[in-house]
Amino acid sequence: MNKIVKKVLGIGLSVAMVGGMFAACANGGTETTTAANGEGGKTFKVGVCQLVQHEALDAATKGFQEKLEELAKADGNTIEFDIQNASGESTNCATIVNQFVSNNDDLIMANATPALQAAMNATAANKIPVVGTSVTDYGTALEIDMKAGDPTGINVTGVSDLASLDEQAKQVTTLFPNAKKVGCIYCSAEANSTFQVEGIKAALDASGIETTFYSFADSNDIQAVAKKAAAESDVIYIPTDNQAASNGQVIDAVCQEAGVPIIAGEEGIFKSTNAVATFSISYYDIGVHAGEMAYEILTKGTDPATMPIWQPTDLTYYVNDDMAKKYKVTVPENYTSYDFSKAE
Repeated sequence: MNKIVKKVLGIGLSVAMVGGMFAACANGGTETTTAANGEGGKTFKVGVCQLVQHEALDAATKGFQEKLEELAKADGNTIEFDIQNASGESTNCATIVNQFVSNNDDLIMANATPALQAAMNATAANKIPVVGTSVTDYGTALEIDMKAGDPTGINVTGVSDLASLDEQAKQVTTLFPNAKKVGCIYCSAEANSTFQVEGIKAALDASGIETTFYSFADSNDIQAVAKKAAAESDVIYIPTDNQAASNGQVIDAVCQEAGVPIIAGEEGIFKSTNAVATFSISYYDIGVHAGEMAYEILTKGTDPATMPIWQPTDLTYYVNDDMAKKYKVTVPENYTSYDFSKAE
């Protein structure tokens, strides 16, 4: 009798083990067993495509990764990251995200507009969820008719890095009330940079200030374009632009030599160009919020097509005290002196 019981129990255990194996296979390999990790959680594969290495995008990736790891650990889950850098090349973005698709990743994080565009194209057929960050305007980036803050209606969602363009334009008129000509330096290959400078121009035109665009195609043109802009402008404005951020020291050197102050569209460019002021978000914080959105998609099955694009609300007016002194700027009380020794 005991032998019969043992045999039945053995068969039941074998069936349970086989069933568990099939369940894991049916789940795309993402679910792990209790024996494998001791907690019975799940493992999710997340591919990260970052356009280029510079401080702002690095901070966004860091915030995203750390928040996802924090949330997963609290639930007994695991995130396997594959973090790739495209070295500033859109073609590399396409190669990277196509590999994520081939690997059957559970989610793709696209850091910057070209990465988002590549991820959207690569996932058009299989609808792998895509979460973007460091993207200014999703409608412009994805060529979708939508308002800021709307859901995209496709398998893409994320966070915006746009600070109010009206407020940035007011920085010019407030800090440099005698300025008559503003030059906007930006990369023509970045759609969201064009979106920003057009917004700045509209706001400054209303104040009677002449705004001129100075665009460059790649890093080889930056110095020449910056020299022309500095020679013809009272103030330089630089939007949230990845190529400009990566080459901020070049722009700084040119403008310092010409004695022309800079207003920057975000904190990273503010630092790299030694600008006078910025009205900026925290890229680490928007990365954190992107991580929260990604975890909701992974664990709750929320459809990214229905998730509104998150708009930042916690922004800070920063001033570079040394540059403000150099250009004899009267700094309003609502500006914070930037601590250049701080680490993100």
